Amino acid sequence: YISLSLSSPRQCPRLQANTAMPKSKRSKIVSLTQVGKKGYERKEALVDSIRQCIEDFKYLYVFSFENMRSSKFKDARIALRDSRFFMGKNKVMQVALGRDPSEELRENLHKISEHLTGHVGLLFSNEKKDKVKEFFAGLKSTDFARAGAVAPQTVERAAGPMDWFPPSIEPHLRKLGLPVSLKNGVVVLDTDYTICTEGEVLTPEQCKLLRHFQEQIATFKVDLECMWSNGKYQEIA
Repeated sequence: YISLSLSSPRQCPRLQANTAMPKSKRSKIVSLTQVGKKGYERKEALVDSIRQCIEDFKYLYVFSFENMRSSKFKDARIALRDSRFFMGKNKVMQVALGRDPSEELRENLHKISEHLTGHVGLLFSNEKKDKVKEFFAGLKSTDFARAGAVAPQTVERAAGPMDWFPPSIEPHLRKLGLPVSLKNGVVVLDTDYTICTEGEVLTPEQCKLLRHFQEQIATFKVDLECMWSNGKYQEIA
């Protein structure tokens, strides 16, 4: 068990070894970033929860995700209700596990910390790798893209009538940048138009157009990156 010894919520000591005793991972003092009292307490609670999970669960997984959808991930939490998920505080999670061999709570946990960058999370579970991997694969689904996301593909529309649109929407489409006009009560796309190009960051206007054309180009998915169990670390292809 590793304790956190902090003199003040706003002034955290640097990581240091206890020189009064032989070197031991149990005597390490771990530094958290300087934050207010409430923020400090939340981080300390997160560190304690993660360390307790190391004792309580057989397996620790790192998973990555793209185009997170809360409703879909809620299904994962319900299905794996006997497991624990941690997301959103990569640096604090690194502190909890140990950022290098001298800090790590258990052997090879620092290798897990190396993966805690970007859109990732921790899963503590007693479920074996194949079952967790299969479960995450089943979560994959398409959805409408959101502003700020990167377009995974180019979406184009050819000029011509678009009689599925009601005439009243024509001003709205023009406001979104679509070159349209109203001819004999029918919305017409006057020229070929590229709604988005692969690799560009999507604007709110582009996302609204994609919705109007029912183009679900975002894919929500969760992948296992690596795992740890009883001191053994393994990357997952």
